[in-house]
Amino acid sequence: MSQIEQSLPQSPVQPQQLTDQTVIQFRCHPGVACFNKCCEQIDITLTPYDLLRLKRRLDLTSQQLLAAYTVPFEMDSDGLPGVKLRTADDSPRCLFLTDQGCGIYEDRPTACRYYPVGMLSLRKTGSPVDEQSYALVREAHCLGHQEPRRITIADYRKEQQVEAFDTHSRGWRQLILKKKSTGPKVGKPTARSLQLFFLASYNLDGLREFVFSDGFRAAYDLDDATWETLRSDDGALLEFGYRLQRQVLFGEETIPLRQGPAGDTAAR
Repeated sequence: MSQIEQSLPQSPVQPQQLTDQTVIQFRCHPGVACFNKCCEQIDITLTPYDLLRLKRRLDLTSQQLLAAYTVPFEMDSDGLPGVKLRTADDSPRCLFLTDQGCGIYEDRPTACRYYPVGMLSLRKTGSPVDEQSYALVREAHCLGHQEPRRITIADYRKEQQVEAFDTHSRGWRQLILKKKSTGPKVGKPTARSLQLFFLASYNLDGLREFVFSDGFRAAYDLDDATWETLRSDDGALLEFGYRLQRQVLFGEETIPLRQGPAGDTAAR
């Protein structure tokens, strides 16, 4: 190894791609000497479902949650908007960390549940579906890798209850992968499409207000049961937001339009 290579910071993510059946050695619990250390230096990208769970947990509106507990960032060179969990003003410490551990443990974000496993969503060229694999994260401070417990990634995912989080954010990840895979063919996203992505991904209250606006209801032909579900079910509204984006951004027409000028305008 050259002196230049030795001086470069080493990534904690091991390059090998792992599967559900890969066995890892890891356990985190209050008795581990490093307990809470990972929460003192965080960099956590939030998914739409992470925000939904935090919104319910903290009993906040979407706007209040975004303002108090997140920071915006750009996920790619086109300015695709993302949000990260806000940290303390004077350190990268998680705002929800207490002396006893995570103060929102039952509703902790996806990235926290997976740690030290990282989920990778990939789509091969020409494939209509994405494939899921994993990577292992090893950070110097983490002693959980030394704990004498071996477990498959599949069982670790069950233990950490990540399935609901993955299920409710799968459509969002597919949107991001589709944007990356289509690349220049769809052109640079417009300011309006980036605004729609932010609204439908992160501002659930704003999305509901938009969906129930007079203009939207005049443009889209949904039955009464669907309207009622969108009014009362946050999870269903998230999924509808993903469908709406696929229709507006990629022309995948799964939401029926009304006939006439309003429907024609929505289609554009």
